[in-house]
Amino acid sequence: MEHVNRFIIQCGEAANRDELKVCLFSSSLSGSAFTWFISLPPNSVITWADLEKQFHKYFFSGVHEKKITDLVRLRQCNDESVESFVHRLRDVKNKCYSLVLDDRQLVDLAFQGLLPHIKDKYASQEFESLSHLVQRISDQDINAFEPKRAWSKKVSFVDEATSSAAWRSG
Repeated sequence: MEHVNRFIIQCGEAANRDELKVCLFSSSLSGSAFTWFISLPPNSVITWADLEKQFHKYFFSGVHEKKITDLVRLRQCNDESVESFVHRLRDVKNKCYSLVLDDRQLVDLAFQGLLPHIKDKYASQEFESLSHLVQRISDQDINAFEPKRAWSKKVSFVDEATSSAAWRSG
């Protein structure tokens, strides 16, 4: 509602002509709102009333909106790269329409969702942004996403009774 009202005010005199509002509306959108707009089926918006109705239906029905809890619960999957995880986190963040987070808060959320062995390895480092986090972890080493395996040594066991009998008879 606020976005539409702000858009109409910014249109000035053009706000009196519905066809101009329909043409100009996309330039006021960004992120998930712009993605929604460009994914509308062809000819699904004819009038300003159509566009306004679809915009409100999609963004203010509450069905598609995500919450901070959705972001906090996100975890990197075992077979998922840091880059893919951060992309997924950004997608969820873009659906948190009323949530405002600065870069530092978003990086903290992303870091908390990383696999434990990655968090352990990079816990002492600071990241300025999500892209910095992805770049730093991806640049460090190619195997950053695989947990370290515990060292093990194969040992052959010899049955004491059998080896003692063989030693005495020999």
